[in-house]
Amino acid sequence: MLKKILGIAPKLEPDGSYSPSRVALKLATSDVTDFENIEYTKYQGKRSKILVIFTERKNMKMKNGKLFSTGNHPVEALLPMLHLRNAGFEFIIATPTGKPVVFEMWAFPNGDKHVQDIYNEHKSSFGRPLSLKTFIDSSLVDMASYAAVFVPGGHGAMLGIPEDQKVGKVLNWAHENSLYTITLCHGPGSLLTTTLKGQEFLYKGYNMAVFPDSVDKMTPKIGYLPGLMPWGLSEKLKSLGAKIVNSKSDNTVCLDRRLITGASPLASNDLGKLAAETLLKELK
Repeated sequence: MLKKILGIAPKLEPDGSYSPSRVALKLATSDVTDFENIEYTKYQGKRSKILVIFTERKNMKMKNGKLFSTGNHPVEALLPMLHLRNAGFEFIIATPTGKPVVFEMWAFPNGDKHVQDIYNEHKSSFGRPLSLKTFIDSSLVDMASYAAVFVPGGHGAMLGIPEDQKVGKVLNWAHENSLYTITLCHGPGSLLTTTLKGQEFLYKGYNMAVFPDSVDKMTPKIGYLPGLMPWGLSEKLKSLGAKIVNSKSDNTVCLDRRLITGASPLASNDLGKLAAETLLKELK
């Protein structure tokens, strides 16, 4: 009751999950973003496609058994896509099984026209994405059309994706064919797929920006999460040999070889700029 009065009680959703509290939403979300509408010299070549792997899962079971209403963070997905679209790239939208993309709609910046526009532009694809099996069966031979693979963040990126062998196959394909891999916040959970079947971590020794476990441990205090995380992403990546370059959930971005990463939703704009500029420079 006291938490409700203070505004730090997570909100119970109709399906029994919890979304962030009133105070957490005020502190962690905004009606507009810091998107910079940059005019890039658009890419005109053959490698214009970017595969975007979204989560299709919504509810994360916390250590206390409560469910967190999650999915892909809309800002972390759509701001990088805005920059990449403005730089001349197009998107192939996919989820592991082809079920619809799930967004954390409680974090959607409804006052941001740029974000609204690109969301509406791809809304039909979000509702009917490719399955990764279909992509693997039809497109792995078409690597000459692709520039990158993008895995947006949101806690939902830690649901199913880190254990999905199809994701691992796509990331290994991207690495072997010199495509870029772009991800941020909790999206680097996808990188764990490269250890499946006893393989050494593909990104051992890489510098990367990732959402810190220390922040995830703090956010239940303001009702952002309804409990402690089931497992820690940044510590897991460190244990495999990744070098985490940030200690805060800030706007840090990092480019190491062909891996482009960002620390949090606050890095979404800078990640998009870095990705667009890097791909344009590489493919000129």
